[in-house]
Amino acid sequence: MDRMNVEETLRRAETPLFWVGAFTVASLALWLLYRLFSGFRIWVLGNGRLLSPKLGKWAVVTGATDGIGKSYAEELARRGFAMLLISRSQEKLDDVARSLEDQFKVETKTIAVDFGKTDIYSKIEEGLAGLEIGVLVNNVGVSYSYPEYYLHIPDLDNFITNMINVNMTSVCQMTRLVLPRMVARSKGIILNISSASGMYPLPLLTVYSSTKAFVDFFSRGLQEEYRRQGIIIQSVLPFFVATKMTRIRKPTLDKPTPERYVAAELSTVGLQSQTNGYFPHAVMGWVTTKLVPISIVIFLGATMNRVQRSGYLHRRKLREQKNGTNLKSD
Repeated sequence: MDRMNVEETLRRAETPLFWVGAFTVASLALWLLYRLFSGFRIWVLGNGRLLSPKLGKWAVVTGATDGIGKSYAEELARRGFAMLLISRSQEKLDDVARSLEDQFKVETKTIAVDFGKTDIYSKIEEGLAGLEIGVLVNNVGVSYSYPEYYLHIPDLDNFITNMINVNMTSVCQMTRLVLPRMVARSKGIILNISSASGMYPLPLLTVYSSTKAFVDFFSRGLQEEYRRQGIIIQSVLPFFVATKMTRIRKPTLDKPTPERYVAAELSTVGLQSQTNGYFPHAVMGWVTTKLVPISIVIFLGATMNRVQRSGYLHRRKLREQKNGTNLKSD
C-alpha cells in the first residue's frame, strides 16, 4: 500500500517538476543569450560615435601629459574636440598642446596647476569660463612609489593629504565646475578614471585602493542623480596599462598600451555606467568579483604586493650600498 502511495505521489509530481525544470533551463538560456548579446553590443559593435563635438566644442582632460590622460586627449582631439589640458608641468602641457594642434588641427588651451593643492580651483574656473564643455575626463591620479604597510609609508601625513587631494578632491571639484553647464544644456559626458584597485581592498596599496573606490562610488551615485537630465557619468576601472605610473614598459594582451585601452574604453560610453573599459580587463573583473571569493582576491593581492615591496627594498638597499662604496672610493 505504501509503495503504491509513493508511486502515485511521484506520478502527480512528475508534471510540475517537468515544468519547473523547463522554466529553469529556459531562464538560463535566455540569461545566457542576453549576456552574449550585451557583450557583443559592448565589445564588438561599441558606441564610438557618441563622443563628438555635438556634445560641446571643448573636452577637458586632467593629468593630460602622460599615459592614459594623454591618450584621451589625443583620441578626443582626433574626433574634433577643442582640447583644454590641465596638468602640473607647463612645459609638458605646451608639448602635448602643440602636438595636438599640429596633428589634428584643433584649438587648445592649457592650465598648469598642482592637484595636490586645494587653492587651485579658482584658477581653473577662470580658465573654463565661456567654454562649451561636452566632455570632462577626470584622469589625474597618484599612487604609491612602491607597495608599503600603512604606518611605514614615508612622510605619511603629507602622503595622505596629497593622495586625497589628487585622487578624490580633484574629481569632486572638477565635476562641481563642469557639471552645471552640462545640465543647463542637457548633454555632456564625464569620465572618472578609477582603477580595478577600487573594486576590492588592495593591502599595501590601501590608501590608493580606497581613493579609487571612492571615485567609483561617486561616479555611480552621480550617474543615477543626473542620467535623466541627459548626462552620462561613467566610472572607468582599468587593470594594468603600460604607462609610466605602472612602470610596465612592454605591452601585452592584458596590459595594453594607453592608446589601445582608450580606444576600447570610449566604445563603452553610454553602454556601461561602470566599466573595465577593455575586454580582457572585463574578463579579469568578472573573475575577481564574481567567480573568486573576495577573501582570496585580497590574500592574493597582499601576497603580490609583499613580493613587490621586498624586491623594491632589496634593490634600494643594493643601490645605497653601491653609492656608499663609490663615496668611499672618491
